[in-house]
Amino acid sequence: MASSAVLLNLSNPLSLSSRTPLFSLFKSHTTTAAAAASRTTSCRPLVVKVSASSRALQALIFDCDGVILESEHLHRQAYNDAFSHFNVRCPSSSSDQPLNWSPEFYDVLQNQIGGGKPKMRWYFKEHGWPISTVFESSPENDEDRAKLIDILQVSLSNVLSDSEVSANLFDWKTERYKEIIKSGTVEPRPGVLRLMDEAKASGRKLAVCSAATKSSVILCLENLIGMERFQGLDCFLAGDDVKEKKPDPSIYLTAAEKLGVSGKDCLVVEDSVIGLQAATGAGMSCVISYTSSTADQDFKEAAAIYPDLSNVRLTDLEALLRTVVAAK
Repeated sequence: MASSAVLLNLSNPLSLSSRTPLFSLFKSHTTTAAAAASRTTSCRPLVVKVSASSRALQALIFDCDGVILESEHLHRQAYNDAFSHFNVRCPSSSSDQPLNWSPEFYDVLQNQIGGGKPKMRWYFKEHGWPISTVFESSPENDEDRAKLIDILQVSLSNVLSDSEVSANLFDWKTERYKEIIKSGTVEPRPGVLRLMDEAKASGRKLAVCSAATKSSVILCLENLIGMERFQGLDCFLAGDDVKEKKPDPSIYLTAAEKLGVSGKDCLVVEDSVIGLQAATGAGMSCVISYTSSTADQDFKEAAAIYPDLSNVRLTDLEALLRTVVAAK
């Protein structure tokens, strides 16, 4: 089948680079403001291939964190508040202060590991299981280690004792994140609400698929897109709804099934390479709306790359899905 090359001129394209492997998270990661500015102002168009076979946009699927709102710095703040609240200290640290994830470190971590519990589990495995006000000594068995992570991250009202629940030793990080969202200082990223409204008005199916905890995603959506849009979603899935986190494609495969559409007729909006891998793994085309913390990732499998959605219309995405197959 004949194909030709098309040049997509992006209003603010980025320079692409390879991903940082996990083993180098703590070795060397320096990102300067000058380098970031260079990435977001460089002129590098995205070359894609056009196929004679077309795809019809039937469903538009949004990630939440990083796409609907630029939230990773809020999650980092909530993690550090949780570490401070429970005086979490790892044996590898020479400091007597609670664990504190720096912006530079968290930018790498959140782009390599999806989901809050996997992030903490990986960190504690690498740097030693911590002491805290939850456990005076480092937890040594899997049950206690899981309990520590659950207390820091996810509601365990069905696992913890009544005294622990009454002491609010559950869902701490998520509750702190909710407080930040409720503060009214967080706004949706440009173009998101308009694009959602265009999709619904045109009869396309609309979904949100996030790897985050369901309760925190619900709060974000209720506060940022509004109750009417949230209740009008044709599908909403969170990390709690699937066994495997992104980059595993499970969440997008499940969404396609619930929406009753083929993956090839879905278009996903993501902000990171983890989300991109999940979408393409499910056989879906994916566009990237990158953030300051994901701008230097390798998005070569994306159908298009945007700094935000302010200048992106539904008709643009319809045309993209009809004619564009992401370059391999």
